[in-house]
Amino acid sequence: MSFEAMDLSIIGPAFLAGALVLATHVPLGAQVLRRGIVFIDLAIAQIAALGVIVAGMADFEQAWAVQLAAGAAAVLGAFLLTWTERRWPEVQEAQIGVVFILAATGSLLLLAHNPHGGEHLRDLLSGQILWVRYDQLIVPAIATAVIAFAVFRFRHRLGRLAFYLLFALAVTISVQLVGVYLVFASLIVPGLAVRNYPFTRRLPIAYAVGIGGYAAGLAISLVYDLPSGALIVWCLAVLAVVVYGAGPATSRKRDLPVMEGY
Repeated sequence: MSFEAMDLSIIGPAFLAGALVLATHVPLGAQVLRRGIVFIDLAIAQIAALGVIVAGMADFEQAWAVQLAAGAAAVLGAFLLTWTERRWPEVQEAQIGVVFILAATGSLLLLAHNPHGGEHLRDLLSGQILWVRYDQLIVPAIATAVIAFAVFRFRHRLGRLAFYLLFALAVTISVQLVGVYLVFASLIVPGLAVRNYPFTRRLPIAYAVGIGGYAAGLAISLVYDLPSGALIVWCLAVLAVVVYGAGPATSRKRDLPVMEGY
């Protein structure tokens, strides 16, 4: 396939899905880096994926029922992590890792006797972004707008519980659109790329890294028939390295400290 032969009906909704994910994940990723809980996204995303698996085992066929199951699982995970941070804050990152591995292995156990379990698990991890249709993005777009408004309006006043709940809802939406791997990359990679830039430039540059990574990954995956999710992750990482290398060596003193957020 050539660039000229690309089908916009395929790449269009996939790119829009990526843009919706980035709308909330870039600012939330800054909060994650500032709070020092980098692996919370993997944990919550894996819990949401576990909810999808449970919904499938319960024969939930309606999309809203699957979304509700994933959201309920993610919110329960958010409450759990809120409690562990309050109870044992000094080992919160380790506790997040334990929650992640329990959710991941729980998924393996639930799918152990499913003949299509391996394929289903792969789809949840790497995503099926090229199969997204425009009509599937209506509800996620509305939910993303609400979450993004809350994140930007109250980003400097988000308490522990409010942050975890918003995070859980955002991840619930994105994990079914792009998969666990891209959820993590969309949250963390843009923030790492801009951590030494002046505070006022971090957000637009971080969004540019995200948009560029998704656009390049989707285009190259169609041309060379490679897995889109994995390729987008690599494009995000490469672009982040370039942007970081082209930026200042250290954050400027007049700006907020590195990782303080956007």
